[in-house]
Amino acid sequence: MTEPLTILHQDEHLVAVHKPAGLLVHRSKLAAGEREFLLQRLRDQLGQRVYPVHRLDRPTSGVMILALDSATAARLGETFTERRVVKRYLAVVRGSGPEHEWLNYALREEDGSRPKAEMPALEALTEVRRLDGVELPVQVDRYPTSRYSLMEVRPLTGRRHQIRRHLSRRGYPIIGDAKHGKGNHNRFFAERLNCSRLLLAAVGLSFEHPVDGYHLALSCGLDSAMTDLFQHFGWAGHLPTDAARCLETPLPAPT
Repeated sequence: MTEPLTILHQDEHLVAVHKPAGLLVHRSKLAAGEREFLLQRLRDQLGQRVYPVHRLDRPTSGVMILALDSATAARLGETFTERRVVKRYLAVVRGSGPEHEWLNYALREEDGSRPKAEMPALEALTEVRRLDGVELPVQVDRYPTSRYSLMEVRPLTGRRHQIRRHLSRRGYPIIGDAKHGKGNHNRFFAERLNCSRLLLAAVGLSFEHPVDGYHLALSCGLDSAMTDLFQHFGWAGHLPTDAARCLETPLPAPT
């Protein structure tokens, strides 16, 4: 039996849930053989229709907002389009990531409708900050030891695979990324650390409620695989928790 999705917040207009890693948000021609989707699971769990307003990649876990009616969906869609949502992710990357940096690399869309080279290059901006790191006495690549970093990531734009592509281009690919990462490091985590998922999680969203007007700040905990890894690396102090706060004023924007 499928376990219920974790609900972080729900009111008469919207619902926030923890999307598990590996679960598609909705049906896609790129995954025609799949039979399980977030929209259907949540619809069945709540007993009512839900409307997606943003996306998370299939291998990415974390907080997702869904509207409970079409009018709220339209308003929330505008909020995301106008970049009035503060997003926070955690990622585990290869190497010692930068302490703080803005990654400003234009990206071409990857929607499969046309060859990527024919797609226009669009503005893409991501803020990254190293929260912690670890050095393991294991040779995975050409060096006798292997370094990994815990990065806090705040994308200001929403291009497809933006975080994964930006960090890879900067030289710090996310562990578990089959397309933009490093196979030997991915295998090491899967075989030696029992963690085979993409190590990217959406852990925070903050935005103005589209109907009630207050600022809703959501935090989402990690799944067991990432939690165990954080504890193994001594990063337990960075573990987020499930929470929802209604604020009179918005949280500070990233600096």
